[in-house]
Amino acid sequence: MELTNNITSIILLGFPNLQNFTFLLFSLLVIIYGGTIFGNLLIMSLYLLSSNLQSPMYFFITQLSVCDILVTTNIVPILLHTVLYGGSTMTLIGCIIQFFVFGTSEASECLLLSVMSYDRYLAICNPLRYNSIMNHTFCVTSVNMTWLVGFIVMLFDTISIYNLHFCGPHVIDHFYCDFEPILQLSCSDTSIFHKEVLILGSLVIMVPFIIIGLSYVYIVITILKIPSNTGRHKAFSTCSSHLIVVSLFYGTLIIVYMFPPRGQSLILSKILSLMYTVVTPLLNPIIYTLRNKDFKEAFHKIHLFVQIFS
Repeated sequence: MELTNNITSIILLGFPNLQNFTFLLFSLLVIIYGGTIFGNLLIMSLYLLSSNLQSPMYFFITQLSVCDILVTTNIVPILLHTVLYGGSTMTLIGCIIQFFVFGTSEASECLLLSVMSYDRYLAICNPLRYNSIMNHTFCVTSVNMTWLVGFIVMLFDTISIYNLHFCGPHVIDHFYCDFEPILQLSCSDTSIFHKEVLILGSLVIMVPFIIIGLSYVYIVITILKIPSNTGRHKAFSTCSSHLIVVSLFYGTLIIVYMFPPRGQSLILSKILSLMYTVVTPLLNPIIYTLRNKDFKEAFHKIHLFVQIFS
């Protein structure tokens, strides 16, 4: 079916009320973006170069880095342009593509975090079966499934958006093309689409969140049974980084996507969106490298190797 739209371009306003803080916000975003890319590339490089990191947990962490690089590269450069020039112009198709890439990476990350929680559950609660279950085939298959499910879910949503009729206005008061701001540009009936998004959102957000919650209930129970204080501290330290990421990431996603959008203020929605599109991708490499002994040792070994042969 051929549709004719009255709008072909979209204007993203970003943060129009922060003109006095343009330089500060732009500089902060550049630093965050640079740190995010460098930190996640560092994690991926250390995994590839270090034999000590060849384990399922670190394999999943590298996939998490891929998600973070994808979402920040998709959103932050346009956000920087928006902050610097007071707005950005995108084609309607470009806006829909940005939504698709963003949604695929975020949905895949939601599912990936649940797989990581299962990895920690097996390592702590059922260590004797860990190696037999968390083999190479299972790890690769589970990662492929997270990307495939994320891709299919967002493809379904994107096709539904593409088939809407857009008549304007052509201005989005946000810093990226999310599904609700895009729907506000449409003259079509979007009630069915809202229900579809709620169902699919529950699939990729709430179900993994529940799985993670149950996994960590069993993990905490098992840790409390450890007689040694040192053993309990080591086990809690191993899982704490994952819990920090999960709490921040899922908490903001649930507030934005699982609650009616009319109940949120626009500025709150933007701030919460910044958390899972800008802040969390920066925190992941910081948490997993600065607080992880194996990554520190791998970094020092590679750094020493470079110094010897430089």
